[in-house]
Amino acid sequence: MSTTTETPRTGARSGRLTSGLRNLLDSAVTPLTVDDLLDHFAPLRTGAAAGLQGRIVSVESETADAATIVIKPGRDWAGHIPGQYVRVGVDVNGIRLWRTYSLTHGPRRDGRISITVKAIPGGAVSQHLVRNARAGQMLHLAQAEGDFVLTPARAGRRQKLLLVTAGSGITPVIGMLRNLYSRNESARDAAVAAFDIVLVHSAMKRDEVIFGAELRAHAEAGRLRLVERHTDTDGLLTIADLEAEVADLAERTAYACGPAGLLDTLEEFYAERRLTLHTERFRAAVVDVEAEGGTLTFGGPSDRVVETDGSVPILDAAESAGVLMPSGCRMGICMGCVLPMTSGAVRDLRTGDLTVAVPGETNPGGVPIQTCISAAAGDCHIDH
Repeated sequence: MSTTTETPRTGARSGRLTSGLRNLLDSAVTPLTVDDLLDHFAPLRTGAAAGLQGRIVSVESETADAATIVIKPGRDWAGHIPGQYVRVGVDVNGIRLWRTYSLTHGPRRDGRISITVKAIPGGAVSQHLVRNARAGQMLHLAQAEGDFVLTPARAGRRQKLLLVTAGSGITPVIGMLRNLYSRNESARDAAVAAFDIVLVHSAMKRDEVIFGAELRAHAEAGRLRLVERHTDTDGLLTIADLEAEVADLAERTAYACGPAGLLDTLEEFYAERRLTLHTERFRAAVVDVEAEGGTLTFGGPSDRVVETDGSVPILDAAESAGVLMPSGCRMGICMGCVLPMTSGAVRDLRTGDLTVAVPGETNPGGVPIQTCISAAAGDCHIDH
């Protein structure tokens, strides 16, 4: 009896002490809080107030314009499947910008993850990560997402795969290959027995092939057949090239990642023949719409006016004009780019649908629009 009555009183007293001690410490570090200090000294802890973060372990050059960023994620990282991607938040000039990158390793024993970034001309985040990122710096992370993953091989049956990649489209595929082949010898032998893989990869030049040495090593070891094409000498990869290089194409489950033009062509080809194709896009697929365009007026601190074409996402037009914009996946998925439009009309580049905001008729606070997949369909005023 005494035990059951005393336990809650002790627990309550302990809870009051904890709460009181926290209040005392918060007062001692005002205007900061205890959580602020913990986030500074232990940012990778479980339940960090600042959210999931990762510490850069190393920055490894891949080509003149690409680098692999190895990251130790916080303890709340839930893991990933090879082929998935992660949203990464980077502070550039005091502004947090979000971008999406494929994870370029399978699950590692050391718990680290990696992304490989190609520096895009004018790209604030990609240029920062490739040129300026250093070991010890912190990044913000979201959990892994995406369904561009290999279907497990059926027992007793070798699965025939065709992987078609171009440029940085190799990044999700290298994660798959590393998960299959970068383990012990018996695991590699099992992977070779389970999968018959043909990889067709296109890049501008031989020395611009990201992971080129690694891919060629797999081919030389007989783990896969590599068809390497270089645009400067071979031209753009076409369906005719693909059929000539892969005679049993119709027998292979295909995975493709690369520029929109290549993916559009492949999707049409595979749909006509009712063949299986999985694709991963770094940008949303767009439909042909009338390119009306107009003037984008950004109210608030930016106070900028930008002329734009109706085929260009508002996010791209604004960034090209030097307007700092919130962003994330840049594919219309994460909602990280949403801003309120108080007047005007925009067109969804994926569907062609119009969204209109009329002062006095629509929400006084504006109509939320996704700037990464919306283009101006007339003059627009956007709060920013």
